[in-house]
This record gives sequence, structure tokens and C-alpha cells, in this order.
Amino acid sequence: MGGGAVKYELVAGFETHVELSTKTKIFCSCTTAFGGEPNTHCCPVCIGLPGTMPKLNERVVEYAIMAGLATDCEIAEIAKMDRKNYCYPDLPKAYQISQYDRPLCEHGHITLSNGRQIRILRIHIEEDAGKLIHNHGDTYVDYNRGGVPLIEIVTEPDFRSIDEAKEYVERLQQIMRYIGVSDCRMQEGSMRCDVNISVRPVGSDTLGTRTEIKNMNSITNIAKAMEYEYERQVELIESGGTVVQETLRYDDADGTTSPMRSKEDAHDYRYFREPDLVTISVPRSRVEEIRATLPELPEQKKRRYIDDYGIPEKDAAMLTKYRAIAEFFDSASDGLQNPKAVSNFIIGQMFRRLETEADKEAFDLSTTPAHLRELCALLEAGKIRNNLAKTVLEKMLDSGKPVTAFVSEEDMAGLSDDTLAEYCRSAIAAMPNAVADYKGGKEKALMALLGNVMKQSRGRADAAAVTVKLKELIG
Repeated sequence: MGGGAVKYELVAGFETHVELSTKTKIFCSCTTAFGGEPNTHCCPVCIGLPGTMPKLNERVVEYAIMAGLATDCEIAEIAKMDRKNYCYPDLPKAYQISQYDRPLCEHGHITLSNGRQIRILRIHIEEDAGKLIHNHGDTYVDYNRGGVPLIEIVTEPDFRSIDEAKEYVERLQQIMRYIGVSDCRMQEGSMRCDVNISVRPVGSDTLGTRTEIKNMNSITNIAKAMEYEYERQVELIESGGTVVQETLRYDDADGTTSPMRSKEDAHDYRYFREPDLVTISVPRSRVEEIRATLPELPEQKKRRYIDDYGIPEKDAAMLTKYRAIAEFFDSASDGLQNPKAVSNFIIGQMFRRLETEADKEAFDLSTTPAHLRELCALLEAGKIRNNLAKTVLEKMLDSGKPVTAFVSEEDMAGLSDDTLAEYCRSAIAAMPNAVADYKGGKEKALMALLGNVMKQSRGRADAAAVTVKLKELIG
């Protein structure tokens, strides 16, 4: 990266807001459901009427601790809530209840595939603000989202490339979904990233002046915005200018960033302790109880699939991308000698029926893990062949019925040598051109004859045995 004689290095850090999937808001009992008519998911507390008193939702604290444990953070024994003061229409109280100097979680990390650790400075809880809708010069405010619980995950400025940034967001999204604290649907705003970005000459240890790109809601836009802002800052420095610390918005229509306001520092927010809420006490015993509820995390699961089951890394990544798929695979392969067969059926045939990422995330199919396990057990025992198993699985997926509805005792009995030879002779008689081609040196012609035998035997024949028998009969 960089132009001219000096090469410039990108330095970036992330502040990611993750909306928690609690049923109710952080300080009141209003619903957190997405959508709804404007200002219908509100009450006096979340629209900040004078005299109202907030009450902290205990589940929000639990979810934040889960997020901290899943990212190797230290969990504070004592934390507190603070008021962050700013005056803007999306906050009717003119302050946001957040955490300042005593956050719930600190000093964690997420490890990337290149081995580099992205350090997490802190994870704190806070309330979301309302939503402003600008229309023909008028501004409308919808407070449905106001008071929805968030965690803010703040990293150190550890990113050195756009690829690292993309992988971090994907991993963070995956972890939060696995532990069940958020659906992280960026298109619905339940995961939003602010990117702090600066540049410096390669080899320098001094951080450059940073700008902050606010509210990025897709990984594609994060990458484009970072690329644009990196190049803008390099060009500015090389032409003799200086980078100004400011907050930017990214315009995905023309792929540029533009200033929103000068960048505030902490003192601009006049933080002080929230007087209406008590101190948060987190006993070690409670932290350990929460730790015990965490599922196996995606990276650990992926490594287990590769090391214990011999599943290729690419397949293991697909199986572990969403928790529902991994749980289906774990259940279907339980007790089998060859979990790889389960993996092949899921990635091959089941994925074909799931068109979108949302479909894969839900993994809602008519076949149960027990049904697939039963099918794979027959395959392992040599009672059915792979071709028949594939055909049967399609019927199972169409109907929701178990394997026994489609595989008879006769199917599982296998083929006698005489029957196999009879099918081979029949194929040779029916396909003289393929026989001639094979005799003429075209090896592929044998596949056509093999296909004919498989069709006659309804997938019950063993392909290797058929190949041997055909070669023997053709001579």
C-alpha cells in the first residue's frame, strides 16, 4: 500500500455495536422486536419523560458476560453505569446511559487465521438511541429502537489490512450468533461498525491522526470505505496536507466518505456516574455458571472436525459457519465411524436446497439428524451403496419420512454374483457402441456401461465389483 517513495501502512481499530436479543429493553419492559409502526414500542422510560426511573435488565448483564468470556476477556467484579451527555434528537433525555471507566469486560482478543491477535480493549453495555428519518427537509424520530440493549466491543488499533478487518467482523458475528446473544443481522442494524482509521509510513511506531467512519452496516461497505479513506489520507499527506480528526459517513452510492462533525473526545461527553442505577456486582461463582452454559465455539469446533474426523478445512468451515448446521452435524454423526459421510450429505445435497445465507443459518429441513444418522449407519454397514443412499436422501428430504420408508430388506440384501453378472451382460448387449469404444481404447466408455448396471440394480451394485466384472466379460 502507498504511493511515491514512502510506503504507508494502514492502521485501524473497530468499535462494534451489537444489539442483544433480549425480549425486553435495557431499562424497561418494552419489546425489542424489530420493526413495528414508529413509536409503538415505547414507554415513558425509553422516551425519557421527567421523573421516570430506569431498572437494569439482568439478562443484558449476563449476555455481555457471555460475549466477554467468548472473546477471552477479564470480567469485572464491580462495574457501573454512566451518563454520556450529548444533545441530539435521537436521545430524548439528552444523555445516553452507557459505561465509561468501569466496563463489564476488558482485555480480550480474537485470533485471525494468519495467527495475529486482535486485542479487545473493552466490552461495555449501553442503550441504543432512536432512529432519525430525513425526508424532504423534515426530520422524523422513531424511538422504537431507543433503549434496545447494546454491547459495544472496542478493539485496539491492531488491524493492518482490509482483509484482517473483514475476517474480524465475520468471526465476531459468528461468535455472537453461536453464543446466542445476538442475530447480528447487519442489514437490520443489529450489528454496526465504526471504523477508526489512520495511516503512517511503514516502519513507524507513531500513530497517525485518525478519522472515524460511523455506522457501517455491511462487510462489503466496510472494505470499500476503508480502502477509500486509506487512499484519501495517503494522497492528502503526500500533497502536503494534514489529516484532521473528524467523524465521517460513508456514502455507498458514490463510494466516498464525507465529514459529519469534528471528532469528540471523552471529555466532550461530560461522563458522570448514573445516579439512578446501582453498582453492578459480578460474583466469580456467577461468571463460572455463565461460562458453563457457553457452547463449543466455532474455531474449536472446526479444529475438532479437521483433527478428529479428517474433514477438509473448507468443508469444516462450511459446517461451522452457523450453529444450527454444526449442531445438526454433531447430532447426525454421533456414534458413527465415518462422520465424513454425514458432512458430504449436508454440504452436497442439503445445501442445494438452501438458497440463501438466511436459509443456511436457520437450517430448517424436513429430515432430522436421527434420520440422516440412520441412513449413514446403513451405508457404513455396507447394507446400501452410496448411489442408493443419495437417491433415498432426496426422497427423505422431499417427504420428511425416515430411510425405512424407502429402503426395503431386498435393497439391503445386496446383489449375488450371478445377478451382478446378469446385469453386466444385459448392459453389454444393450450398448454395443460403448463396448466398441472401450475396446478401441476409450476408458470413459466403461462409465456408460457402469451407469446402465447401476440403473438396473437401483444403486445396489458395488461400482468396483461392476467395473471388474464388465472388463472380464468384454475381455
